[in-house]
Amino acid sequence: MPALTITAVDAPDLGLIRAVAAGQPVGVAPGVLDVVRQRCAEARRALLDGHLVYGANTGMGALSKVRLTEQQQSSHQRNLMLARATGGPPWLDEPEVRAIFTVRLLTFLSGDAAVSAALCQRLADFLDNGIVPAVPRTGMGAAGEIMQLAHAFGPLTGIGQVLSPDGTTEPARQALRRHGLDEYILGPKEGIALLQGVPGSTGLCVLRLGEAAALISLMEEAAALSIVAVGASRDPYTAACGRGDEILAGVLARIRAAAGAEPLPRSLQAPVSFRVAGPVLTQALRASALLEAAVRRALIGVTDSPAWLDGRFTGTAGFHGIDLAAHCDQLTAAVCHAAEVASARIHRLMDPAVTGLPAQLAREPGPDAGLGPIHKRAAGEVHAMRRLATATSVGLMETSGGQEDVQSFGWEAADKLSSALRHARAVTACELLAGYQAIALSGRPVPEGCRALLDRLTEIIGPIEGDRPFGEDIERLIRTDWYQNVTETSSRRHGALR
Repeated sequence: MPALTITAVDAPDLGLIRAVAAGQPVGVAPGVLDVVRQRCAEARRALLDGHLVYGANTGMGALSKVRLTEQQQSSHQRNLMLARATGGPPWLDEPEVRAIFTVRLLTFLSGDAAVSAALCQRLADFLDNGIVPAVPRTGMGAAGEIMQLAHAFGPLTGIGQVLSPDGTTEPARQALRRHGLDEYILGPKEGIALLQGVPGSTGLCVLRLGEAAALISLMEEAAALSIVAVGASRDPYTAACGRGDEILAGVLARIRAAAGAEPLPRSLQAPVSFRVAGPVLTQALRASALLEAAVRRALIGVTDSPAWLDGRFTGTAGFHGIDLAAHCDQLTAAVCHAAEVASARIHRLMDPAVTGLPAQLAREPGPDAGLGPIHKRAAGEVHAMRRLATATSVGLMETSGGQEDVQSFGWEAADKLSSALRHARAVTACELLAGYQAIALSGRPVPEGCRALLDRLTEIIGPIEGDRPFGEDIERLIRTDWYQNVTETSSRRHGALR
C-alpha cells in the first residue's frame, strides 16, 4: 500500500487522517521536516538560557514551582509518561489510535511544540509498522488529555502496553524489539509536548464526522422510504419550504427526489414525524458542519502549551478543547433527536390507521407478531441515547491540588458521540426494515428514487413471510461492509464526506 505524504500543514486533509486511520502508511515531505528542524533548534537554544519553561525544566501541574536540576531534566521528559498512565480498558480501537497519532504528527509539523524531526519520524514509524498503543477509551479527569496521551505515547519510549492482533496487550518494549525499533530517547520538551494539546479529541472527531455523514445520508433514505410507505403528502418537501436555507433546501430536494410524485388520492397531512424529516436531518448536517469547522481549527490552531511562538515559549490554553467538546455535544443531541423522530415514524408504520396495512406489518396479524418488536428495539436504543444528550463540559472537578480546576472532558464528548451514532445506526436499521416490509405489503409502485435502496434491502433481508428473529436482520443492516457500500455514494452526493 503506497504511503500518503504530508506536504503542508496549513490546509488539513481530513481524508488523509481517515485513510491513515484505516491502515495506510504515511510519510512527511522533506521541506516540511526542515521547518520542524529549524523551529526545534531555535527553541532548544532558548532553553539553554536557564529561564523557567513549564514542563521542560520544572514539574507539572501543582508541582510546576519545582525547578529541576540538569540531572533531573535529563530523565524528566520520559518520567512524565510514567505516573500519568493511570487508565485501563476498554481500549480504543486501532483506527482510533491511528487517527490520534496522525493528528499528533500533523500538529507537531507546525513547529509550535518545538519537537525534533526525529520524533515526528518515530510517530510515522509507529503508524507504518502497525504498532497500536493501548489507550483508555474514557475515565480520565485531567485538564486536557494528559492521562490518555501518556498511554498513547509512552510506548514510544518503551513504557506501557500495545494492542496485540489477538485483542490482548503486550509490553511496549517487546513490540518495539519485534519491529526492530529502539526505545526513543526524548529530547528537551518532547515529553510534555506529547502530553499537550487535543490530538485525541481531534482525531476521534475526524472519524466520527465521517461516520455521521454516512449515517445522516442513510437516515435521509430511510425517511424517504417511510414517506412512500405511508403515502404521505409531499407538501413539506417542496422546494419553496427551503427558502433562505441552502442546507435545508438540499435535504428537501433529496427527499423529494427519492420519494417521488404525490400519491393519489392525495393525503392532506401525515403525522408530524414524517413532516419534520427535512428540518431534523438538516440540523444534524448543520451540527456536523460546525464540528468539522472546530476540528479544522484544532488542526491548525495553537494547542500546545507551552508553545514556541514568536521566538519565545508561551503558555496557552489550547489544551482545553471546549470548542470540540461543545460541538460534539451539539451533534450528539441532533443525532439523538433524529433517531427519536425516526422511532416515531417506525411506530406510525405499525398503525393501520396511518398506513392502511395489516397491524404491525404482519402477514397474518395475531398468529404473527409482525414488526411491532422492531419498534421496541428502536425505543430501547432511543432511551439509551437520551443519557448521552447532556452537556459534557458542565460540572467541573478540581484536580492536581487545585491547579487543574476545570475540565472540558472533550475526550468523553467524542466518546458519547460515538455511542450516539452507534444507537442511531440501529434505529435507522429498524426504520429501513419497517419501511421495506410496508412497501412489500402495500403493493404501491416504487418510485425510481427508492429503487436502488429497495434492491439493496431485498438482497440483505429477503422476503418477510412471517415472524423470524428480526434482530439478525437488524444486525445485517448495521454491518459495516454493507453500511459503507450504501452510504458512501449517497454521502458524497451532498458533499458531507471529505
